[in-house]
Amino acid sequence: MGFHVLIALFPILLIVYLMVKKQLAADISGMAGWLLTILTAFFIFNTSLEVTLRSSLAGLISSFPVSIMVLSSIFQITFMQATGALQRIVVFIKTLAPTDKAAQIMLLNVGAGTLLVSIGATPVSILPPILIALGYSTFVAVALPAIGFDALCTFALLGAPLVVFADLTGTPLVESARVFAKFLPVISTLIGFGMLWIVGRFKFIKEGFIPCILAGVTNGGVAIAISNIPAFNSAVVLTGVIAGICTILVILAYLIVTGKPVIDRANLTPEDIKTESQMSLVTALSPWLILISILLIINFYQPLLTYLFKTLSMPVSIIPGQVIKTRMLWNAYTWVFVSTFLAALFIRTSRATIKEIWTKWAQRAPRPTIAAAVFFAIAFVMNNSGMQITGGTWQVSDPGVNMIAVLAQASTNTFGTFYPFISSFLGLFGGFVSGSEASTIAMFTKYHILTSKILNVDALVVIAATAIGGGLASVISPAKLQNAAATIDAVGMESQVIKTTFIISLLLTTVSGFMAMLII
Repeated sequence: MGFHVLIALFPILLIVYLMVKKQLAADISGMAGWLLTILTAFFIFNTSLEVTLRSSLAGLISSFPVSIMVLSSIFQITFMQATGALQRIVVFIKTLAPTDKAAQIMLLNVGAGTLLVSIGATPVSILPPILIALGYSTFVAVALPAIGFDALCTFALLGAPLVVFADLTGTPLVESARVFAKFLPVISTLIGFGMLWIVGRFKFIKEGFIPCILAGVTNGGVAIAISNIPAFNSAVVLTGVIAGICTILVILAYLIVTGKPVIDRANLTPEDIKTESQMSLVTALSPWLILISILLIINFYQPLLTYLFKTLSMPVSIIPGQVIKTRMLWNAYTWVFVSTFLAALFIRTSRATIKEIWTKWAQRAPRPTIAAAVFFAIAFVMNNSGMQITGGTWQVSDPGVNMIAVLAQASTNTFGTFYPFISSFLGLFGGFVSGSEASTIAMFTKYHILTSKILNVDALVVIAATAIGGGLASVISPAKLQNAAATIDAVGMESQVIKTTFIISLLLTTVSGFMAMLII
């Protein structure tokens, strides 16, 4: 058993080694891990090449809510950058809440950060230059955008991780969201305190206590409301968008009540004013406004929702007995493309700009898309390892030759009743390795289901704790921190930031683990 456990972990250990020691990118490291997973399944776990390749393809297709969403969101952001729309939005954000630093931090990093990542934008690319312009240090400008949105990572990319969770567990979307929501008010609030501590230690925590509580409770509370109030259930994939908007509105209301200015244009440069004059804010926001409007119609107009989600589920069966419902006309990635093309009717786009968009998209999109997909392929090969084809039936007849079953039994023997607590740290590890909460969910779901069944605990809570840990890994992800540093010409700062954020991520993951033990 010990030998098989070690061998089953080899692909993941290889990925960690390549990323940490060799500093290779997630897509290259992931591909190497995938190849080793296939070889391990073939030579050690008695799995035919056909099963491993079919499993890889099934994993690729199952990754669509994430991988194609990455592809489409990069296209939309590239379009908005090339046309000047994103720059216009940034100019507006720079004017918000100038006199109350704590409120400003909650407004930008929790409110706007959650909203941006939910729509498919990247806070670590957009917010650091804004924080620098507002007078924050490079250290703070790199750290805060990477942590502010972490609590609601489950609803990033218009709920892509949530969709993956629901599909892999067979749990309805609303019920899935309800499990996650139990963690969020606490985790969101603690993230707020973590950001205040980064900026000014305990003195600043005391000063920013009220806006921090308001932002955290609002951000997490909206998730609870949407998943528990039937009238709001249809908007579950828009939870992050709504939570971000509500957090912004609550902080703005706080500023008004306390008599502090909401807008101050003093920080705008002549270049900012020129950008402002070239495009209205509504026009700049049109890709996101159109997208949100379409998704609200799709999810709240019940006949259309039923048709796109159930009737037109577009099922695919790569492995006999396993059905993947692609729902390509319901999933948000289709409508990201559509909303971008419709926005082009309002945002003037020259031929030169169109060429720039396509060129940059072709350069930017493939590798993150591959990175998002390859960890699903690894997970599906591990899930189906040991599967035999006998008499037209595909099944794992001996759990001793299934990689996930072996790991589940070893985890049960090692951790016992403390396994729900440990699951949160597995998520932190998975998020660090894969760079994605959705990939973390894909990697660990079957593993947790088997282990939870042995221990007789609620698998959904265990998987949710892992997903929360996977989201918290954003603040210790070298790639994300380096991305943030690069936007303000401070590459190298990420190594200093991670020393501080690592402690914060461990503390928050510990809280998540304890919550899992209580909720279970």
